[in-house]
Parts: sequence; structure tokens; C-alpha cells
Amino acid sequence: MHLISIRNLRLDATKFPDAKKQIEDWYATVKKAEWTNLEDVRTIYRDAEAVGNFTVFNVKGNAYRLIVGIDYENQVVYYKYFLTHAEYDKDKWKNDPYF
Repeated sequence: MHLISIRNLRLDATKFPDAKKQIEDWYATVKKAEWTNLEDVRTIYRDAEAVGNFTVFNVKGNAYRLIVGIDYENQVVYYKYFLTHAEYDKDKWKNDPYF
């Protein structure tokens, strides 16, 4: 998979230094992955879930949520949001037109 906007993900994640290793580990996994559907994603990240048109990953024991769009056909992951669990629960990210 190719991740679009790793730079933005890393920039957003700098606000939460305790999650840096998990983000880098996630990115290393994504680069090697050849997912064709959500079930493929769940073989590695069992808690990943589809919410609207996004895929949501729990990071650092569910303290953070990583929200991406995945184009399985073209093998592209689009970074959208990296939020605390509290920010995620406010649902503002659901105002994204892609949602």
C-alpha cells in the first residue's frame, strides 16, 4: 500500500509524542501490506473498523484514533485524521465530505 500524506500524519502526531512509535510501526506495516478489503486489514489490526467511507484504527490502547481512507483497488491509503479518543467522540471529523 502507498500512504498519501505521511508527512501530515507525522506532523499531527508530534502533538502526541507518546504515540510516535505506534504510528511509525503502523506506517511500516502499511507499506508492506497488500490489502484487498477490510477483512485483510483485520488480520493485522483486529479492531480496525469501517465508519462511513473511512477506516478507523485504534492507536496506543485506544487512546488515539487514526482515520484513513483506503482505495483497495489502487493500493492507496489516504491519511485523514489523527485524533484523541475524546476528539473522535465529538464526531466533527464526520463533517468531512468524503465521510
